[in-house]
Amino acid sequence: MSLRKWIHFEYAVGFLVCLSFYIYLDYSILLFVFLLLVPDIFMIGYLFSKKTGSTIYNLGHSITLPILLILLAVLNEFPNVLMAGVIWLAHICLDRSLGFGLKYERSFKDTHLQRIE
Repeated sequence: MSLRKWIHFEYAVGFLVCLSFYIYLDYSILLFVFLLLVPDIFMIGYLFSKKTGSTIYNLGHSITLPILLILLAVLNEFPNVLMAGVIWLAHICLDRSLGFGLKYERSFKDTHLQRIE
C-alpha cells in the first residue's frame, strides 16, 4: 500500500471514530449530516485571492482548532461546542480521506496530499 493510500485510510478511520463518538454522545444524526459541510465556508477567502483563500482554508482545515475546541468543550461541559468540534474534526478527516488536503497558494487543487507518493 502506498503512503498516500495509507494516509487516506487513516483519515477514513478518523472519520468513523468521530462519527462513532458523535453517535455515542447521542447527538442528532440529521444535524451531523446537515452540518458536515459547514467548515467549507472557509473557502470564502478564495473570493479575494489565492493567498487569502489558501490561508483561510488551511486555518479552517487544520486539525488543531477542532481538537482545541473539543478539549475546551470537555473541560467546561459545553455539549453544543463539543458537538460542533466533533463535526468539524469529522469534516477534516472526511476531506483528507477523499484526498482534499491543505492548500498551497498556487492553486486550489494543489494540496499537501498530492505531494506524497
